[in-house]
Amino acid sequence: MSNILAIAHKELKSYFASPIAYVVIGFAAILFGWFFINLLYYFDRMSLQAGGGFGGPETVNVNEMLISPLFLNVSVILLFTLPLVTMRTYSEEKRSGTIELLLTAPLTDVQIVVGKFLGALVLYAAMMGVTVVHIGFLFAFGNPEWQPVLTGYLGLLLMGGCFLSLGLFVSSLTRNQIIAGMITFAVFLMFWVINWIATFTGPTTQAVLNYLSITEHLNDFARGVIDTKHLVYYVSFIAFSLFLTVRAVDSERWRG
Repeated sequence: MSNILAIAHKELKSYFASPIAYVVIGFAAILFGWFFINLLYYFDRMSLQAGGGFGGPETVNVNEMLISPLFLNVSVILLFTLPLVTMRTYSEEKRSGTIELLLTAPLTDVQIVVGKFLGALVLYAAMMGVTVVHIGFLFAFGNPEWQPVLTGYLGLLLMGGCFLSLGLFVSSLTRNQIIAGMITFAVFLMFWVINWIATFTGPTTQAVLNYLSITEHLNDFARGVIDTKHLVYYVSFIAFSLFLTVRAVDSERWRG
């Protein structure tokens, strides 16, 4: 466990020693703030219509009309920011030649992969931590339900874990950071829009594609529902992606 934490600490230091961490956190904060302000404006307008009887909804719920859509929009932020986090994880090690030092150290492939994953996950958690400020305003001046907020953040953490684990695998396949970033973004986009394609297919194919969609499983979390099938999907996705990364690192060890 100490080896894993040491690698995670090294990865985290490398993120903050370069502009990556600051760019990712800053970009995420700006986008989240933009989504928050627009949804808050929409919620405020619906509240006025409901209170004044101008054809708006009879009741408004801050969780359903603001927080839940806000969490669902975060997937857009992850689509653009997380490839920046994972693209250099192995690609830079291969390019600079430090991968040989890492592979000859008294570390197992699993320790290396899990350590790098945890380092990236901590950075992602810090990125999500910035967004808590916006949610805090809602609790300070309103009365939202806290359970959907907690489950929503849990869903975002699991979704981010899926993206990060998949990005690590892609990065382990190439020496070029740009190529790793572009391929990672393309794969992320495929899992993000696959449920759109499902609307043009038959019932069986549609069910399969909807299940494979990484965003489809976030909906219940954003509504405050924790369903076992969604947990199984996210955990299995992370475990399988990390397994593929371990195999890629092992093949690199043998080639070296």
